[in-house]
Amino acid sequence: MSDNRERQCREFARLLDIMDRLRVECPWDRKQTWDSLRSNTIEECFELCDAIAAQNKGNICEELGDMLLHIVFYSKIASEEGAFDIEDVARKVSDKLVYRHPHVFGDVSVSDADDVSKNWEQLKQKEKNHRKGALSGVPKGLPSLIKAFRMQQKAAGVGFDWNDKQEVWGKVKEEIAEFEAELQKENSETAVDEFGDILFSLINVARKYGIDPENALERTNRKFMTRFEKMENMAEEKSTSLSDMTLEQMEALWQKSKM
Repeated sequence: MSDNRERQCREFARLLDIMDRLRVECPWDRKQTWDSLRSNTIEECFELCDAIAAQNKGNICEELGDMLLHIVFYSKIASEEGAFDIEDVARKVSDKLVYRHPHVFGDVSVSDADDVSKNWEQLKQKEKNHRKGALSGVPKGLPSLIKAFRMQQKAAGVGFDWNDKQEVWGKVKEEIAEFEAELQKENSETAVDEFGDILFSLINVARKYGIDPENALERTNRKFMTRFEKMENMAEEKSTSLSDMTLEQMEALWQKSKM
């Protein structure tokens, strides 16, 4: 074992020892359950995502540590109940990685990352054949944009996918036309459905071109926020506010904010 691996194992063992002690000596840690930790875990996930989006490596390291703590915490609670422990958690994920990478640990050949993704989904279905279908593993609580992307990935994994990228663009144009038709009819309920179809087809475009739509939208959100805050600052420098300006004046500030 290399010196680096020994240090890694030593620090992980230290974390396990700390958790063992906290569950005995700390009143707060001692009373925690899976349910009580759940909301904190969700918050930690979002904090990690924020750190990644900001490309702040120091914060990423810290937030990964918080996530690791939660994994150890849940595993400790489970071990106390006799359900499983951290060894089981590590073994299961290691076994899963070996099984789902036959092109690395077996004799399967792949040509690119797309082949790897398809093999992954197919193996996952065999592994979990007690489920009803390919989409049953998509968590119901996922944000809608991510859920759509994951459903499309899983459908593609069993062969339900466009053969040509250009075909997806045709679907986008078709959905936009249907949406415009419903708007002209002033059928608001159906227009909502058609607008959802537009978003779904655009997510398909992103997937076919190797773009993560969640990351793309978050980058646009951050860009808009940065520019809008610049607009507010420029308006304040003029001793006014955006709400007191005309649309033309705000557009001028918007253009300046892009410089």
